[in-house]
Amino acid sequence: MSRLLCIASLLLVSMASQAWWSPDWTVRKELKINTTGTGVNLQAPLTEPTVLVRLHQGNFPQFLTVRDGGADFRVLLGDDTTPLKYHVERFDPITQMAFLWVKLPVLNPQSLEEKLYLYFGNGAAVKGDEAGLTYDVATVAAFHFNETQGLPVDSTAYATGVTAGEVFPNPASIIGNGVTLPGTQAMTLADTGALAMTAAQGWTFSTWLRVAEPTTEPGYLLDREAGDNRLSLLVNGTNLVAHFGGVEVTGTTPLIAAQWAHVALVIGATEMTLYVNGAAAGTAAITAADISGPVSVGGGVDGSGLLAVDLDELKISNVARTAEWVLFESSIQGEKNDIIVTYGGDEAAGAEAGAEEAAPGGHFGVIFQHVFGSKDALVEQIVIGVCAIMALIAMLVMFMKALFLGRARRATIKFLRAYASLPIGGSGDNSVMSLLAKERRFGSSPLFQVYRQSLTEVRKRLSPAAGAASVGLDEKAMGSIRAAMDAVMVRQQQKMNAFMVLLTIAISGGPFIGLFGTVVGVMVTFAAIAASGDVNINAIAPGMAAALLATVAGLGVAIPSLFGYNYLGSKVKELSADMHVYADELQARVVEEFGQ
Repeated sequence: MSRLLCIASLLLVSMASQAWWSPDWTVRKELKINTTGTGVNLQAPLTEPTVLVRLHQGNFPQFLTVRDGGADFRVLLGDDTTPLKYHVERFDPITQMAFLWVKLPVLNPQSLEEKLYLYFGNGAAVKGDEAGLTYDVATVAAFHFNETQGLPVDSTAYATGVTAGEVFPNPASIIGNGVTLPGTQAMTLADTGALAMTAAQGWTFSTWLRVAEPTTEPGYLLDREAGDNRLSLLVNGTNLVAHFGGVEVTGTTPLIAAQWAHVALVIGATEMTLYVNGAAAGTAAITAADISGPVSVGGGVDGSGLLAVDLDELKISNVARTAEWVLFESSIQGEKNDIIVTYGGDEAAGAEAGAEEAAPGGHFGVIFQHVFGSKDALVEQIVIGVCAIMALIAMLVMFMKALFLGRARRATIKFLRAYASLPIGGSGDNSVMSLLAKERRFGSSPLFQVYRQSLTEVRKRLSPAAGAASVGLDEKAMGSIRAAMDAVMVRQQQKMNAFMVLLTIAISGGPFIGLFGTVVGVMVTFAAIAASGDVNINAIAPGMAAALLATVAGLGVAIPSLFGYNYLGSKVKELSADMHVYADELQARVVEEFGQ
């Protein structure tokens, strides 16, 4: 009986993994969070952490099919039955970047199977964002700085207000948009009960920051004052210095100018710890105390120590966060995000779990989708369209020219055979002029055109009206006939070379046109990366591959045109050489038969 129960349980689990949350959603994508040493390397579980999901053209090529702003997004736990709270910080189908924040019930350490499902593909869905519920109750302020104007807005349910400050949007931040504090006025967070620090629970401040260059004077990144218990975090040169109740901690990890760093200050009951990029950079023993009052960012509460700095993702918690928590936030929000969060293939409703929806055409299908499925790839689309037109024209020219030269070669062979069979001094049907009446048979041959023009001129000069029938052609007449032959040869060469210039244009112009599209595509890709702050190979590779498709299109025009031009050019040279040799032979025969 116990074995049967085990088997039944396994079947139920298997069926659950194959389940589909709702038939109204047609597509889902599997996400896995790696908490082992190859990912974030958690050593203890985290309760209700918030995970950043970065979507870009490398892992989510369906931007143009999702409802505006990601309205049809839904995130479920790995059991495929538990919806998770989430909100979309940014959804940009033009640059193909999106940032989702998802709250997990728990994140287990040293696991490769922390699974989520991202559902989409419901044209009738309404936005399911719940920003205020995306954070645990201890997160009392979370600023994404995604606003394009006005003061920053808190994303948590506490709605912590910013009462003063001079900030400027910074699109080239580490997570979407950030802000720049110019160092003229500090950003002040209102004094609320949620922001208060108690000695029992502690307090945590964290943010991403970037300084353009080492400061010449100490500047306050954070300042809060309540009597003798002043809490502050300063940037002094390249060092971070924390103060609390007369105790000072100087960070052992220096800041690097023009580079983003995740900074966190944790105040515990007996200890103050400073973190840089998820690692402890300094600690000191303290005696915690209650603190309330406004929080000043980018300057002191008294207006001193103003700091010019770039900020992103500023968070405040009214508890002392653990080292594991700080490490996770630094890792999941930074450049390791694409290592920690891995993305499976798209699964269509009714398909077996784990089956990937392959793009038509494989890798080239993905590239074509990025080019022709993106409004931002207009230049590449135009360039590839121009190259396609050039290739079509070149192919048409090569095909028609090959037919023309083939007919000319066959007619020439027939004509030379007929001409060689005529005896010298023959008469009637065997005379040298007997072939003039066979233009339908030999008319495609350039040699016949030289023959026809030459013998026509001879006939004119030997007619009774010309008075030369009995005496033959003199040197002057032969000069005129040769001039007429030369004119025909020039016109025949022009005819054989007609439209060949289109092939030379395709050979020389195609690669440059394609290169233009590639350069523009690469510029747009890097501009999108700079705007989003997502600098990983999965974000770069599809855009670069799509941009390089323009160069491939240019080479696709030039290479066949080069081969065709060289082949056809050799055929034209052969016929031209035959024509010149024949002209000399014909002139000699005319002199022999009709000269004085």
